[in-house]
Amino acid sequence: MSCVIAGGGPAGALLALLLARSGVEVTLLEKHGDFLRDFRGDTIHPSTLQVLDELGLAGEFLELPHRKAYDLFMVTDRGDVRIATLRRLPGRYRYVAFVPQWDFLNLITSAAGRHPGFRLLMNAEAYDLIREGGAVRGLRYRDASGEHEIRAELTVAADGRHSVLRKRAGLVPESLGAPMDVLWFRLPREAGDRDDTFLRISPGHMMVAINRESYWQLAYLIRKGGYGELTRQGIDALRGPVARLLPWLGERVAGLGSYDDVSVLTVMIDRLRRWHRPGLLVIGDAAHAMSPVFGVGINLAVQDAVATANLLAGPLRAGTPIPESALHRVQRRRMLPTRVTQAAQRVVQNLVISRALTHRLDPSGLPPDLTRIPVLNRVAPRFIGHGVRPEHVTVKEL
Repeated sequence: MSCVIAGGGPAGALLALLLARSGVEVTLLEKHGDFLRDFRGDTIHPSTLQVLDELGLAGEFLELPHRKAYDLFMVTDRGDVRIATLRRLPGRYRYVAFVPQWDFLNLITSAAGRHPGFRLLMNAEAYDLIREGGAVRGLRYRDASGEHEIRAELTVAADGRHSVLRKRAGLVPESLGAPMDVLWFRLPREAGDRDDTFLRISPGHMMVAINRESYWQLAYLIRKGGYGELTRQGIDALRGPVARLLPWLGERVAGLGSYDDVSVLTVMIDRLRRWHRPGLLVIGDAAHAMSPVFGVGINLAVQDAVATANLLAGPLRAGTPIPESALHRVQRRRMLPTRVTQAAQRVVQNLVISRALTHRLDPSGLPPDLTRIPVLNRVAPRFIGHGVRPEHVTVKEL
């Protein structure tokens, strides 16, 4: 086996596709039986759309049920504020596509399955590394039939922000902090509701509303560690703010029967100082957990996968040993985008989110169109749409 990847999220799935299409034998492990985790992000940005285009998958992607957002809006107590427009971005894709991530992952793994060197193992949980001669030589996993080993020239840990393989390798991320957590729940959508996905902000409260056609996927922000106190106050402590933020929901807020209807997402920003050991590379959330600010987590993971494939597919296909210096080149290329993106997220967290949740920010006085501000007009769309150092697929299909 040339490569084994733990984790069927965006980083792991796309890397598996890129390697398989270039002639590398690769096995992808996903610990669940499907990709249907409702807390997965929905935002596919222009940088990822461009990657799909380069892979010949853009047409299939756009056949999935999706919504295009050319403009991004914040809703205040006084009305809508346009905070960014992607309409003037260079290239073909000038919008964010909102697609449930399970549809995106099914598309990627289905495309990978067209290549003979790809193997997908579902319900396969990686729990340890195989070490020989001071290097990682594969991993151990368990499924319904027991415990197994896969030996490989390269093992990739793409198993998320609570990565087991990262821990087994002794790699400890540096925490950069976050002032909030997120309550994730859904309420029915009706015909007269607005069509877009938007940020709702009011002194003391913030919420993102994602239009998933038949229902609203809602992300209500609370201060870090505040969930216990909220639950002690009862479900009305959540229903009340939601009803005030979105009064047009009316009696639908009663659909929140209890906190059993709510998932708590612990927000964190962290990153590894070192993304590799001999024979092991860590990418995606396992290497750098991102805040939900800007919705760029999926896209950073995709960029990691593209950079990894561009740099390592050739040696893996040739069967030559992968020196740790080659793994470090992946880290060196992707560390700058990680640092800059996380720094921008922390600025927003400190200046906007933290202040809003503690009643120190009222955006009602903002002008209705922030895109008229020259800096925001030029910088924000490129940062949101393309990110820092967008990657392009250079590895060839065989």
